[in-house]
Amino acid sequence: MSFSKDDSAGYLVNHLARLFARELQARIKPLGLSIGTFPALLVLWEGDGLTQRELIERLDIEQPTMANTLTRMERDGLIQRRQDPTDGRAQRIWLTEPARALEGVATAAAESVNSQALAGLAADERVIFLGLIRKVIAGLQ
Repeated sequence: MSFSKDDSAGYLVNHLARLFARELQARIKPLGLSIGTFPALLVLWEGDGLTQRELIERLDIEQPTMANTLTRMERDGLIQRRQDPTDGRAQRIWLTEPARALEGVATAAAESVNSQALAGLAADERVIFLGLIRKVIAGLQ
């Protein structure tokens, strides 16, 4: 039996992710945002003041990747790091006002990409598709 990329869930999901990323990048780049910082922004827009470790856990990414992402976000004026008032070893990540102001337009861009991508599916197919993706993710975690 030979490997067929067209029947490989991993290959197809990776291809899909690259297509999503390309479309989203085109829409958020004019806002000064990138695909690399977008997931962290989504988590911080839900509630900032998190530690780097909390961000790592919520995003399920490696520590060096998160450290580099936060450095870029700080350089770009999207976040500020502040000492945790109860733990001198920890820093908390806070959004800047410019980052807060981008939430509506940036999430609208993401919603637009999702709508475009899922346009060929009926409403019930969308629910099933997203549920299956969540199930596969949970299986790999």
